[in-house]
Formats: sequence, structure tokens, C-alpha cells
Amino acid sequence: MPYTGGEKESLHASLDRHRDAVLWKLAGLDDEQGRRVMTPSGTSLLGLVKHLASVEYGWFCRTFGREVEPLWFDPFSEEDMRAGPDETTDGIIEFYGRARTAADRAIAELSLDDLGTSWNGTRVSLRWVLIRMVEETARHAGHMDILRELIDGATGDHRPG
Repeated sequence: MPYTGGEKESLHASLDRHRDAVLWKLAGLDDEQGRRVMTPSGTSLLGLVKHLASVEYGWFCRTFGREVEPLWFDPFSEEDMRAGPDETTDGIIEFYGRARTAADRAIAELSLDDLGTSWNGTRVSLRWVLIRMVEETARHAGHMDILRELIDGATGDHRPG
């Protein structure tokens, strides 16, 4: 995190820090461990990453009229929260990477005050979306920390060492 960075740079760095924690939570796990349902609501590590990719595309790209890759699931029916039987860890990580790249392009090209229209018709600024996605990603990274600890005891928000 930059100690004296500008607003946009600091928000983006915070988002990246949480994005990296999300990816670390999958490091070294096999597909079964990543898709293992760990709560009564059906939460799994891969489901959370798939969801985060979906919302990055939604908030940073759809909101600002940018291209989004065709989704093979309906994010409005919580299909983005589940890893399907044909989805692999690598495939979901690659999907998250593509969403992150598209979002980063929008962040780089737009100003904090640029406005877009969200999925529900609300006008929002890039600033608002960045804050929203820092919150969303941090929240789910915390969920993932607990799930990962239950799987193999690994804890923390970054790789040890």
C-alpha cells in the first residue's frame, strides 16, 4: 500500500492486496479442496472466487459500458457462488484473472468521478465502485481465510515467509 499515494492509486492498491489474498487462499489446493462445500449455505473457496470475478465484470465493466466476456452462468440466481462439476480451479482462477484485467483497464482509463449505471439503474462513480469492490473483496477474502483454515490449517492474508 502506498503511504502517500493519491486516492485512486491507494484504492486500487487496496483492492489488489485483497485480490492477491483471495488467490493465495487457493494456492496448493486440489480441485476437491477448492470446491469443498464448507457451510450450510454452500460456500466454497472456488465459488467465492467465481463470484468475485462475476462482480468485478459487473461493477467495473457493465456499469461503465465496457465489454464483458459471455458468462456461462446466471449471476443473478447465485450460480456465480457455486463451482460446477465441470469447472476447475485453474479455469476459475483464469476467469478471475480476465475479470481483474478488464477491471484494471477500466480503473486506468476512467477518472474517479466518471459515472456509470449499475445493474439496478443507480448512477455510480468509479470512486464508489472502487470502494464497493474493496469492501466486497475484503469480506470474501475473510470468508476464504476461515474456509482455508478449516481445510488445512493455513491462515493469514498473505503467503508466509
